[in-house]
Amino acid sequence: MSTNHILRRLLQLDRPIPNRTEAEIDAEVYRNYRWNFWFNMLDGIAFWIALGFTASTTVLPLLVRKLTDSTLVIGLIQVVAQGGWLLPQLFTANAVQRLPRKKPVVVNLGLFLERLPYWAMTGAILLAPAHPTLSLIILFIAYSWHVLGAGAVATAWQDMIANIFPVERRGRFFGLTSALGTAMGALSAIISERLLKTQPFPFNFFYNYLLAAIFVMVSWGFLAFTREPVRPVTGERQSTREFWSRLPEIMREDHNFRRFLIARIATSLGGMGIGFLAVAALDRWAVPDHTVALYTFVTMAGQATGNLVFGFLADRFGHIRNLVWGTLVGCLGFILAWLAPSPAWFLPVFFIVGIACGAGFVSGLMVVPEFCTAERRPTYIGLANTGAGLASTVAPLLGTALLSIGYDALFIGSALFNLLGVILMRWWVREPRHV
Repeated sequence: MSTNHILRRLLQLDRPIPNRTEAEIDAEVYRNYRWNFWFNMLDGIAFWIALGFTASTTVLPLLVRKLTDSTLVIGLIQVVAQGGWLLPQLFTANAVQRLPRKKPVVVNLGLFLERLPYWAMTGAILLAPAHPTLSLIILFIAYSWHVLGAGAVATAWQDMIANIFPVERRGRFFGLTSALGTAMGALSAIISERLLKTQPFPFNFFYNYLLAAIFVMVSWGFLAFTREPVRPVTGERQSTREFWSRLPEIMREDHNFRRFLIARIATSLGGMGIGFLAVAALDRWAVPDHTVALYTFVTMAGQATGNLVFGFLADRFGHIRNLVWGTLVGCLGFILAWLAPSPAWFLPVFFIVGIACGAGFVSGLMVVPEFCTAERRPTYIGLANTGAGLASTVAPLLGTALLSIGYDALFIGSALFNLLGVILMRWWVREPRHV
């Protein structure tokens, strides 16, 4: 059996496409709404629990610090953490656009690209005492594999979510799912704190990653129950060359979307200091390892709050207002980090940053489909997220450069970029739902 045949089977391209009207497809969407709501919510909750054990802003930097003293390596890990999920999305958009079914990409390919690398990370930790450099290399490769793989299927996942949920109900789904997920993730962070405090290295981190790997697979199992309507591809089929040649045309003609991208890039650069918050607490006050897990708990509590509040506000008022307020809250968080006289101040810092991340997650993703028609949705998703991904890739490197001056420069720079994002998003970008 050839590779091409296997790929067609995985993507279910060998299955027939029902000939149905838009009204019939919409009826199926509403008929399966509750089923999809519950199973996708359970998927999200299980995935957030996994993130609570291995948070990229707290637990992962601490693990890397155990293996190396290099701030550059921590910066590179944050490059992957902040930009790796976003970067690949434009490169998969044209292929996703031509698929009548998005779920096979998310479930079948996602198993190999996104889920299995967690087990490689778990195994790498056991090598740390005898072979720290080898452990770090495997950890970095496996983590990059996971994040970039998740980014490769992310366009299909977002398009699938837009397919199975009506536009007026997407905000509440994302808000409630993320709120419950981050709340459960906060509980897993408490367990993480106990493991980091009571177990010797490297088993404290090994147990964290093992639990995360288990919940990642539980999440995948729930996701597989999604009922996605098969939507015939009506748009013009484009070659890869034609697809890329038309992107500048979108940027020239859609002024509001172009302005949104510029504002989003500014806020992405404002996240340059996120991955260094926990390291700052370690360097400034030598806080114990288990305190970092407490920071994870507070961050997820903030995200749960932000997800719930901004999810319901999005359905009523739109996403642009959410992004304005969320970015302003993020600016406040970095100002507090700059002024912090003790490690106790970092508890509200992480909570505030969590709220900002909640707003960015709910509205940063769900606003994009409202700029365009269903046929062009993967292209717009790819443009928006890959553009933000480029900025998120540069942001930790810029943060590493500012860190050579000091943490004050890093946190002030983060606050200023967030302030610029607020100004651009508030007075330059129009709510696409009302245009």
